[in-house]
Amino acid sequence: MRKGTGQSPTGRGALSAACLLGALWTSPNTLAGLLAGLAGMPMGARPRWSGRDFAWVFHHWPWGPGGAVTLGMVILHTGATLDVPCHTYEHRAGRCRHPRISLRDHERAHVFQYLVLGPLFLPVYLLCGGVSVRNPLERAADRYALQGRGWWP
Repeated sequence: MRKGTGQSPTGRGALSAACLLGALWTSPNTLAGLLAGLAGMPMGARPRWSGRDFAWVFHHWPWGPGGAVTLGMVILHTGATLDVPCHTYEHRAGRCRHPRISLRDHERAHVFQYLVLGPLFLPVYLLCGGVSVRNPLERAADRYALQGRGWWP
């Protein structure tokens, strides 16, 4: 084990390899996200790599009702920072009362989901109900934001 990391060098290498494979697998989605982000730059969108989120984050993205959307390893965000509180889908639907979650954590969960599903993410997402409380991908992202684990449905 590496001192202070809790991971063996072999385990860390396997995790890095899995992340690289996931990045390649979701690259068509990431390309779409980068193109959308670049299209917003003349209207004020500003890109920044976030190692914490494993994604390019375009802040001040000019389109949409507010909040954020993730495409592969790209987060398109209409605000200045992802560190804003928001309600879970279940809370907004009146199914329960949750404390507010971090938008950053919710969107990071979607990045992880994209790394697994790759080009299948969008069709699966739409088949599961799209942007709604019924979607298990959204509920898992909320759970991850609430508990720091459980980003997979």
